[in-house]
Amino acid sequence: MDKQSLYLTTFQHKLLLKSLETDLRSEYRRRIEIMLLADAGQSQTQICEALGCSQETARHWITMAQTGQAHHWSDRAMGRPKAVNEQYLARLQELASHSPREYGYAFERWTGQWLSKHLAKEFGIKVSACHINRLLKEMGLSTRQTRKTVETDNTKNSRITIGNLLPNAEPDFRWSLNFAKTSN
Repeated sequence: MDKQSLYLTTFQHKLLLKSLETDLRSEYRRRIEIMLLADAGQSQTQICEALGCSQETARHWITMAQTGQAHHWSDRAMGRPKAVNEQYLARLQELASHSPREYGYAFERWTGQWLSKHLAKEFGIKVSACHINRLLKEMGLSTRQTRKTVETDNTKNSRITIGNLLPNAEPDFRWSLNFAKTSN
């Protein structure tokens, strides 16, 4: 390295530069850029202006570089932590595939609200009914009753047939039409 490094080891610096060459989400890219700019001597304000990030984000990732934890740039997931795990999803799928009566409820069909309440009791994880319905949709399931259309042989092959027409028959115009002008 030609320039003086303030916080990063040679290994960390190379690792961060190499990571920038890959296809990263913009948030991960920003983390790395914050640490590299801080390591090059840029201030928190300069970094925020250059990258368009918040003071809190810059401060956090500058601290990560200062404390020797720059290699952990991808450890923290983006956004809110997931409350729902694979076990929760498997149980949701199992419940949705069976009648609530099998689990001691008086009603015949699950709703997102009741699935949410039941799973909250089992897992201690509160998830909104809307999110339950979204999860079900992702699994190809639903709490809504599906309508089945039944086709009978009568409707499947229905046709209109006109018969008993005489060839070259002259039309019978015994009825008359009166067109009258009406005022609106």
